[in-house]
Amino acid sequence: MADAPWLTIIGIGEDGMDGLSAPARAALAVAEIVTGATRHLALLPGSTVLVQPWPVPFEAGLPWLLGQRGRRVVMLASGDPFWFGAGSVLARHLAAGEWVAHPVPGTFSLAAARLGWPLEDTACLGLHAAPLTRLRPHLAPGRRAIVLLRDGAAVATLAEYLVSRSFGASALSILESLGGPHERIRTTTAADLAFTDIGHPVAVGVVCAGDGETLPHTSGLADAWFDHDGQLSKRPVRALTLSALAPRAHETLWDIGAGSGSIGIEWLLAHPSTQATAFEVDPVRAARVRANAAALGVDRLRVVEGRAPAVLVGHPPPQAVFVGGGLSDDLLVALWPLMAPKTRLVANAVTLESEALLSRWHAQRGGSLLRIELSEAAALGSRRGWRASYPVVQWTVTA
Repeated sequence: MADAPWLTIIGIGEDGMDGLSAPARAALAVAEIVTGATRHLALLPGSTVLVQPWPVPFEAGLPWLLGQRGRRVVMLASGDPFWFGAGSVLARHLAAGEWVAHPVPGTFSLAAARLGWPLEDTACLGLHAAPLTRLRPHLAPGRRAIVLLRDGAAVATLAEYLVSRSFGASALSILESLGGPHERIRTTTAADLAFTDIGHPVAVGVVCAGDGETLPHTSGLADAWFDHDGQLSKRPVRALTLSALAPRAHETLWDIGAGSGSIGIEWLLAHPSTQATAFEVDPVRAARVRANAAALGVDRLRVVEGRAPAVLVGHPPPQAVFVGGGLSDDLLVALWPLMAPKTRLVANAVTLESEALLSRWHAQRGGSLLRIELSEAAALGSRRGWRASYPVVQWTVTA
């Protein structure tokens, strides 16, 4: 741990120096170097110390910053640096005693204060450089969200996205330069947005309205949510499979033989901190997995093209593994040593050969073996009857 912090991370708002605390002002007074985005540097009065604009992309400035150890450096960031800000990125590269931070109210807090919304019941999304599809799981009538965006053009793109999902009736509050002398708040709907002079920085408060489809928050989404070529774990089986995989916060899933990606995508929808890697040998299906993930608002799904088990080597170990395609003895033999202790494995089999394989591994390794038989009512002449699906045998085991 360093003897004293050499880096001070200061959150700054549109009110500039007026909004800074006494400790933040003191750090600026003794700084040897001040760095930050050009917009943030412009909020300070003239200074005699070295001023170093931060480059784009953000990561490009890290080597330079780390090279300043031993000097008194101030890093300016937006509002609260640890809420969708630069602080968390910087902290990953520093020891605990190397830095100190002085936040001010961030855009989310200011927006909630202007709109009268409870932050604990409002989705807060930083989409400066992230896809707008991250909003998809939050699109439900009456749901409120505060979205940080790159610029005015991104606001128009947001409105177009809402209209394309049949939520064009959503009320939008366009919040520009909150907390500063140029603050402006205007309201409209997504379908009626016509402002062409939206300034930066900008946030949008969204009150969702419309007749678009709302994404359920339970395992086992309807099959229609996924584009597929038939290689899809059907809804009831998928629900049982997700239950067996038991997603937990901050865990990673390997989805082997991903097909349409439905298992990995639903794993990611279970909690915003989960991660998943989908392994798929067919490039057409791999592209479909990516498209399905984007459509449902999960951009944390890594898709790796290649044939298992060879393609599995070299990836961070998972906490759960699903084998839905390409099940073989060779795969299980190669997979077992790649799994850390307590990794949960779920494998589904449809053919007699793969069923026999799972039965043998169950006898050797234990776990539970479940046979899933489903029938659905279907037309039978002028009446109805039960149409049976192929039974699925599911093996669940902890390594």
